[in-house]
Amino acid sequence: MKLTTRGHYSVKALLDLSLQPKRRAASVKAIAHRQELPAPYLEKLLIEMRRAGLVESIRGAQGGYRLARPPAEISLGQILEAVGEAIDPLPRHTADDSQAEDWVTFTIWNRLHQKLKDALYSISLEDLYFDARSWQAAQGQASSFVV
Repeated sequence: MKLTTRGHYSVKALLDLSLQPKRRAASVKAIAHRQELPAPYLEKLLIEMRRAGLVESIRGAQGGYRLARPPAEISLGQILEAVGEAIDPLPRHTADDSQAEDWVTFTIWNRLHQKLKDALYSISLEDLYFDARSWQAAQGQASSFVV
């Protein structure tokens, strides 16, 4: 599985939202500026994530987007699924009944796929936030946060 631009931008946007104090909303423009993302594309991704229940949109002068749930309750798998990222790393393959090696290979790939999927759904947005903060601290970077 390869994380595409779509998935990468989505994770960056939600990590940015996780930094908002008291679940305050952030505008698309502000998120795009802080994370160096194209605002029109980011808006489309946020709409998809709103439909999936990961973010809420707030109207008005102080409006924008905010997380719909605490970061600990949003998984990497949910984020990727919300924006249409394929979590399936397997080629569309069915085992050939006549070849034992084919079944072994098929079984191995199925097991690896399940392990990967389990891992993606076990990593929370909160985990990613703390990992990024730890990396920044190790690099001696200031408190500005760009993923």
